[in-house]
Amino acid sequence: MPGREDIFQKAMNEGHSAAWDQEWGEAASAYRRALGVFPDNANALSNLGLALLQTQQLDESLKTYRRLARVSSNDPVAFERIAQLSERLGQIREAVDAALKAGELYLNDRDVDKAIENWGHVIMLDPEHVRAHSRLALTHEKLGNKQQAVTEYLAIASLLQRSGSPDKAVELVNRALHLMPASAEAKQAQTLLRTRQLLPKPVRPKGGTAPLAMAQVRQLEKPKQEAQSSSLDPVEDARGKALTKLAEMLFDYSDESPDAKQRRGLSAIVKGTGYLSLQQAEQTKIVLHLGQAIDAQSKHDETQAAAELENVLEAGLNHPAIYFDLGLLRFRGERLESALRHLRHAVQHVDYALGARLLMGEILQKQANLQGACVEYLEALKFSDAMTVPEDMADEIGQLYEPLIEAHSTVTDKDDLSRLCANIKELLMRPNWREHLQKTREQMSKTQEGNMPLPLAEVIIQAQSSQVLESMSEINALARQGRLRPAMDEAFHALISAPTYLPLHTLIGDLLIQEERIPEAIEKYTVVASAYSVRGESNQAAKLLRRVLEHSPMDMYARTQIIELLLARGEVDDAIKEYIELADVYYRLAELDMARKTFTTALRVVQQANADRAWNVPILQRMADIDMQRLDWKQAVRVFEQIRTLGPDDQKVRKQLIDLNLRLAQQNQAQAELESYLSYLGSNGRGRDAIMFLEELVAENEDQLILRRALADHYKQAGQVDKAVEQLDVIGEMLIESGKNDQAAEVIRQIILLNPPNVNKYRQALQQIQPE
Repeated sequence: MPGREDIFQKAMNEGHSAAWDQEWGEAASAYRRALGVFPDNANALSNLGLALLQTQQLDESLKTYRRLARVSSNDPVAFERIAQLSERLGQIREAVDAALKAGELYLNDRDVDKAIENWGHVIMLDPEHVRAHSRLALTHEKLGNKQQAVTEYLAIASLLQRSGSPDKAVELVNRALHLMPASAEAKQAQTLLRTRQLLPKPVRPKGGTAPLAMAQVRQLEKPKQEAQSSSLDPVEDARGKALTKLAEMLFDYSDESPDAKQRRGLSAIVKGTGYLSLQQAEQTKIVLHLGQAIDAQSKHDETQAAAELENVLEAGLNHPAIYFDLGLLRFRGERLESALRHLRHAVQHVDYALGARLLMGEILQKQANLQGACVEYLEALKFSDAMTVPEDMADEIGQLYEPLIEAHSTVTDKDDLSRLCANIKELLMRPNWREHLQKTREQMSKTQEGNMPLPLAEVIIQAQSSQVLESMSEINALARQGRLRPAMDEAFHALISAPTYLPLHTLIGDLLIQEERIPEAIEKYTVVASAYSVRGESNQAAKLLRRVLEHSPMDMYARTQIIELLLARGEVDDAIKEYIELADVYYRLAELDMARKTFTTALRVVQQANADRAWNVPILQRMADIDMQRLDWKQAVRVFEQIRTLGPDDQKVRKQLIDLNLRLAQQNQAQAELESYLSYLGSNGRGRDAIMFLEELVAENEDQLILRRALADHYKQAGQVDKAVEQLDVIGEMLIESGKNDQAAEVIRQIILLNPPNVNKYRQALQQIQPE
């Protein structure tokens, strides 16, 4: 409208005038008035960001430039300012990301100098940032800046070598030498690689320590900031976590990520076990569509973002974060059935459960399914209520909600159901919902008697199933008296009024255990766990399945179900523990193929999820042990090589590799492995360990000449001439026995050069085998 345009332009002119006079406070006020008319105007945002920066309102300036970056995602200045402000505020990660993005955008605008400046800033903040080094290397090479290009290629080589990609490091050093054949640094790097020594790490340029110090200060202040109430409602909070996870997954799939390269180093072992074995085309699709989904949401194009997330799922990447984000987008687009379907996949993950429940309740309410909506809202209240009590009481609070949910699943009064849905929504769908719940809980604590907190739902509704709770109390009393049959009768009687009340079914399982009817109890626990799982109560399901395992440790179904539930909840490390337990069960049953397959799956989960990378080595060691038992020595070699890459100082693994290569008659590989480890020990000042290592190898492989030669060399270097002569003497005899007189003569000459006390004996022996 013309009037609004005039108001906007007047405010902008006032802002420009104040800025010209260095009245930055007035300028900021004027630009805010302009944004009140057109909130997404790029010029107004840019000018406001500058005005706030001049008045040292750094946090507000950063927020403004972030808005500008969302509105104008191709503006390099916005990202450059974000990087500068984030650095000032100690937010190193954001500074690095923004500077990297600014460099890309400047390069697109053909401003190469500014691109190099921003990438250089990334290196200052994070000297081990592979992508920034790569961009600088390629750009300098194209510009003919050979020395700078060589420096960057050597930095990348060092980082890749340390991340487990020595072959790629060799390629990059060779590329540096091709650019500058006379480069002393490149030649030195080549020498270090040939001797299997580590290249020096990239050095942080001057000026990178100040923002790191600021980051430490900010980290100390973080608990104070987190103590303040959240400014997001549960749905937006979950959406923020989902988008963060999507960005992390996009990074994990980036070809330039060292961690991704390390995972691909394991791909031969985990082939066919998950998304690590996806074809390159599928990986490319995931990166493309995931990136476009994030970009579309930053531009508020939710329809396109949803379509891209659908493509990500079709390409084979499944994660609760994707399902939640897609469910939310479909909900906003009024595609309710699709939204409901996706949210049901997300509801089991702790980060998205509350937001997903609230959205599902609203969807069902829109579909006139008030009973279903009421159940979802009560589930959301149960989840949030558990956060307001001590951790050891959370499960008990959850159990107290069961009869309430059970009762309201059969209520038919639409007014009552609608009122309950509205009350819970009002309680939870607010920015300060945590504070509000906590205050409500505190008020209840002042009025209630006893130590066990009551559910917050008591504030909204009166329990309509007190009879069930009374029945359960009576059942427990009878069971304590040892009157199991009357207790069971009372339980079945209670089921008439509450047939779907799961805690009651669980109690029946407990009674069956006390009656020593183990198979029936296991069947009951399994069915109840399945019901909990369908309802999204994965924590309760897992607890019941663990009860099954207490009484039936070999129950494979229970173990696999626990693993699925843990993965759905994002409890990856616990899931890996269960995988290992399951594999050990197969191992004890002598089902080695199934045991190895399970370990392989566990390894894949470590690679694809946010699990502790320390799991890699113990899992690989178990896999190698199985390969050894199956006499699959070639596969065992491949696994041991991965363990060696992850832990180069593991002497047992090195010994296994040498021994296996010798068994496979792969002398060259065995010698290369031996030389690699001896070089590693030497470079770390562990020459004595090298001798002990070789002595053990020789004792176990007395007929292997390469081992005795290496031991003799190390004795000679250590000044232990007698022992060196002893080994060379044995080598000479073995060569003579095999008819290799020329080689034996060469060994005898080596002994003569050492000048042992009985040197004349060896001169005579040399005369005998080579009379000339």
